[in-house]
Amino acid sequence: MPPRNTPPITTALVGINVAVFVAMTLTGVSPVAPATGPLLKWGANWGPLSLGLQPWRMLSSNYIHAGILHIGLNMWCLWNLGFLAERIFDPWTYVLTYTACGLSGSIASLWLHPMVVGVGASGAIFGLAGALIAALYLGHLPIPPGAVRSTLRSLVAFAGYNLFFGAISPFIDNSAHIGGLLCGLAIGALLAKHLMAPPEVRKAWRGITFIAAAVVLLVLFEMVKRENTALPPPARQAWQPPYSVPASSSLPSLTVSTACPRTAKVNF
Repeated sequence: MPPRNTPPITTALVGINVAVFVAMTLTGVSPVAPATGPLLKWGANWGPLSLGLQPWRMLSSNYIHAGILHIGLNMWCLWNLGFLAERIFDPWTYVLTYTACGLSGSIASLWLHPMVVGVGASGAIFGLAGALIAALYLGHLPIPPGAVRSTLRSLVAFAGYNLFFGAISPFIDNSAHIGGLLCGLAIGALLAKHLMAPPEVRKAWRGITFIAAAVVLLVLFEMVKRENTALPPPARQAWQPPYSVPASSSLPSLTVSTACPRTAKVNF
């Protein structure tokens, strides 16, 4: 596919994330080490709320970051992977893959540690990496084989390195990374054979793929919700306005969905 000078979808996604971070900072949230309370106010993922009356947090938490270093690392990786994704996928496929993988990462996080507050975009970012791996490996794209192999090695190394980095850090939510990656691999595998098909075939298969993904995510969400019916109700001051709760041991702990000490190298 012909390269693009600017990646419009990636630029928009990075812009939304940065805009949310700036808005949080302007309203008094620490730009270096925000407490869990303000993050909850802005829409962080947390079992008692996400599995209750506010499931939208599974999506909003993907656009919230816990400090300048957190968002800097994630946006750097999103920019690199996103530029490649825009050369492989059409805009709707890119956006829907990013969204589905972000939701999958949030669900995985709720499954493994529902009482921990989670924020960050890297579940979605890992999903893009997974979708690209599957598409390059299984698809028949007009790309030189040597470039495909080199880029695949880089993408696999990116995923492996960052999963290892997340596994050894107690503050990184590796479950969100794994959930996003698995979702991306599945979506990429389903779409790979049709990426070069005529537009009407590609559109039809995209619809089938993402309807299936939505059904699977809904089923997984309901399963996680049923497993956590005994979660304690959230305290009013931890999530409802007026909001003035400082960081304290009474609030839930925090993990961040942080990707990308290492990024993938694109070779075409």
